[in-house]
Amino acid sequence: MADQVVMGASLRCSFGKAASPLWVLPVNKVLAGMPAANILDNKPFLNILPFGACQSPTNPLVMLATALAMGKPTPAPCFPVTLAPWAPGCPKVLIGNQPALDSGSKCKCQWGGVIQVEKPGQTVVQDG
Repeated sequence: MADQVVMGASLRCSFGKAASPLWVLPVNKVLAGMPAANILDNKPFLNILPFGACQSPTNPLVMLATALAMGKPTPAPCFPVTLAPWAPGCPKVLIGNQPALDSGSKCKCQWGGVIQVEKPGQTVVQDG
């Protein structure tokens, strides 16, 4: 079983250089110690904050930095672009009429990174 993800959970991107916290607004009025997340808590700069520097070769800023460094791969500031919801979530538990976000879910960045839950922030309540 996966753990429920809540505000303050630690996220990690496969192309990012640092972990980042998940921000969950309390609009769904479900608390598991902190506001509980659902699969639609995927908005860049609202829910998903930057992961330090990005190393994705498909990120235009990384391409520019690499070109300016005469072809030497060079990281650039992270600006996550997450267009799709987290998947798969937990369809057995609904938060705000959407599947709960559990620790096994992933979210994809437009630049090719896969964002995963490193620490869910909730270890007592299990969903699914």
